[in-house]
Amino acid sequence: MAWKAPLLDMQFVLQHWLQADKAWQAMPPHADLDLDLAWQVLEQAARFTEQVLVPLNATGDRQGCRMEAGQVRTPHGFPAAYQAYVEAGWPALACTPQFGGQGLPLVLDAALQEMLFASNHAWAMYTGIAHGAYQCLQAHASEQLQARYLPGIVSGEILPTMCLTEPQAGSDLGLLRCRAEPLGDGRYAITGNKLFISGGDHDLTRQIMHLVLARLPGAPAGSRGLSLLLVPKWLEDGQRNAVQCEGLEHKLGIRGSATCALRFEAASGWLVGQAHGGLAAMFVMMNSARLHVGLQGLAHAEAAWQCAREYAMARRQMNAPGQPKGQADPIHLHPAMRRVLLELRVRSEGMRALGYWAAHWLDVAAAATDPGQRAKASTLAALLTPVIKAAFTEQGFTLASKALQVFGGYGYTCEFSIEQTLRDSRIAMIYEGTNEVQANDLLLRKVLGDGGAGMALLLGELRKEAGTGMAAAVLQKVCAVLQGLLAEVMAKAAADPEYPYRAAGDFLQLCATALQAFAWARTERCLQALPVGAPLRLQKQESIGFFCNYLMLDFDRQVAAVAAAAAPLPSITAPF
Repeated sequence: MAWKAPLLDMQFVLQHWLQADKAWQAMPPHADLDLDLAWQVLEQAARFTEQVLVPLNATGDRQGCRMEAGQVRTPHGFPAAYQAYVEAGWPALACTPQFGGQGLPLVLDAALQEMLFASNHAWAMYTGIAHGAYQCLQAHASEQLQARYLPGIVSGEILPTMCLTEPQAGSDLGLLRCRAEPLGDGRYAITGNKLFISGGDHDLTRQIMHLVLARLPGAPAGSRGLSLLLVPKWLEDGQRNAVQCEGLEHKLGIRGSATCALRFEAASGWLVGQAHGGLAAMFVMMNSARLHVGLQGLAHAEAAWQCAREYAMARRQMNAPGQPKGQADPIHLHPAMRRVLLELRVRSEGMRALGYWAAHWLDVAAAATDPGQRAKASTLAALLTPVIKAAFTEQGFTLASKALQVFGGYGYTCEFSIEQTLRDSRIAMIYEGTNEVQANDLLLRKVLGDGGAGMALLLGELRKEAGTGMAAAVLQKVCAVLQGLLAEVMAKAAADPEYPYRAAGDFLQLCATALQAFAWARTERCLQALPVGAPLRLQKQESIGFFCNYLMLDFDRQVAAVAAAAAPLPSITAPF
């Protein structure tokens, strides 16, 4: 695998597309941060991921995890890589100084997460949930629990898990059966089974902190009766808690990530937040996780693009149109391959801008001095999160598949890393809320739920880039169509309660295409800051043309699909 951190494009997004340094100056926690320090952070992250994680990607996939005497062992090199990660201070990057963090903005953490997942998705699964768990405890845990566990998460001594899923309860958390009985001394005895728990057991850290959804006695039925509890692997007195790993899942991809089935046998735990308020507490963690999963889709797309580009530059087949006769040309000169490669590049760069934009809004929501600005940022981040999670992960898988096609038969073998990228990318469409759940969340809760107010706010942001340039003119049309379509969707939803569920998937993809148009319209404006003739400026101009002429064709199809969802779906019956 020849993956390299795309530092040049990351810097373009931060400096020109986001103008992040100017925004940081208006946020007291980040007022002293400048671009020079940000570049140092990105360069060090690139060095760690390229030199430490990339070499472990294929070997970790081949070795996988194993059980030895009831203990999970990760692939060779994973624990040492984690120690290097901790010693470099990466777990503390976006955490507050109060608990030992560096206090840097989430947008820099987003760039770090992209690099981690692009270089070694399986390894990054162990660290990926840590910041969300940190935010969850910071927002909902008692001062005692915060003092006991937050410094360990920030330092990297503790790795957390998120324990939701049970055999009978996947997307429907209301079916959970795990129980929590009060013991009278502030502790609860947690009993039940969880599965598909990433990092449920491993040898990277001694302490593992499980955040578990369970039911207290007398809890209401359904999801409103769930509470969140903190269950450590090791108790303060040095005794092992009653949590056991019953086995490891054998998976299509991310094989170096320990996906565990856990059994809780009256394990000691402590309540996080209010009784029966577990979902509210857990959603702090899940929203962070969903942004990170979206960044996984970006990471897979970038890895696939780099892998396919290098192969296409070297592989020679046939005489390409317009090239001197009588020779085999590099396949990147053939129009069919060039179109695939351009789509890989253009979609990846558009997703990077949008993913970092969402992380930036989270920074504004947390650190802006103006309450109105914080509220606006929270609304926009909430709208963007399901789109980024679902659309980015679908693109990550789709683009990895298209990249594999560039390799022909070699792509289907283990000789090149693209087959692993394809396998690893598929899970991101499923976990942390399936993409179908994300689509329902977007349309029913985030758009229809407030009468379209949040969507109107987002359209207002998009319209700021609508104008007369090539991409800006496309965006102007997109905004007008979306405005009219939103009114139609609301009217159809009022007349047919099932309609928004039928339309949700296509509506989300439509929003994703509109956001890509926004990303390239803003890029078009930002290019004025680059010297005429600069290679990056020329490449971005080519990307804008390709997006407008080729990829925007998706938009009309998606509009038609949202309209077509007005037709009812037939029922599914048993075969004759």
